[in-house]
Amino acid sequence: MTGTWPMSHHQRNSQFAEESKLDNPTSYVITDTKRRASAAFVDGLPISGESPAEVLSGIERGINSRELGHYVSITNTESMYHGLRRPDHGNYIRNADYSLCDGVGVIVAGWAWGQRIKRYNGPILQLDCSEYGQTRGWRHFYYGGKDGVADEMGKRLKEKFPGLIVCGTLTPPFRQLTAEEDAAIVAQINDTKPDIVWVGLGLLKQERWVAEHLGRVEAPWMVAVGAAFDYHAGAVPWAPKAIRALGLEWLFRLIIQPRIRAKRYWWSAVYVIQAFLKGLFTFQFLRKPQPASLTTAKEHAEVQGKTR
Repeated sequence: MTGTWPMSHHQRNSQFAEESKLDNPTSYVITDTKRRASAAFVDGLPISGESPAEVLSGIERGINSRELGHYVSITNTESMYHGLRRPDHGNYIRNADYSLCDGVGVIVAGWAWGQRIKRYNGPILQLDCSEYGQTRGWRHFYYGGKDGVADEMGKRLKEKFPGLIVCGTLTPPFRQLTAEEDAAIVAQINDTKPDIVWVGLGLLKQERWVAEHLGRVEAPWMVAVGAAFDYHAGAVPWAPKAIRALGLEWLFRLIIQPRIRAKRYWWSAVYVIQAFLKGLFTFQFLRKPQPASLTTAKEHAEVQGKTR
């Protein structure tokens, strides 16, 4: 299906999100604190330590069991900047099934907190899921992007991965939707029976959409991947692999999109500097990380508060 727009944990999340919207239509609430097999905490925000193979296996388990309400946070420095200043976004990161490192700045900040973080960004995750899911019958839905971008991305990815199942695409208007319009979009997505809904609406807006639709969108997984839509559709140049390997993708993006990236990279720079200095001045780099399998985000914050 293609178009443009003319009590489980996910049910509780949906309820809290609806209550939050009544008080503040720009906020969202995720309240379940999930235990991770592996996570590194940088100033109270987690970054998953699982390998790509482990992440894919976890996604597969959720799909095979048809458990609804799982999501992946693609966490870069700009996301962490907002996560420390907006409780709703911070909770979104903390309570994701996986919070994946999407930027060299997160790695740099992690050094000062005694963490050794490995990068696994959104565009690569989407490629891996597209390839891995070919023989498993995974059904992918693309929600977001500018007109034609989601369709073009689907076309190109199917050329790259012939067994890929794109069950639908939908490009919403760039405005606030009415309740009726939103309900119709949810119904359209659910009718395609997706396994993964990929969301590309831009940082904060896309995470808000995922949070507010947990329990309403009937898919095991949702992943907000932002710029991946443009990269995989060829709408915006993706940094060459060698540049990405050097951790200089941010510089490539700044060169080709200076107006769009300048302000956003300022926020990222503020976060990296503040997090790095805070980690150094509080001697976090000397601490041995607690076993993540025994630590939730809430428990980690409590321990950090007692030791400072």
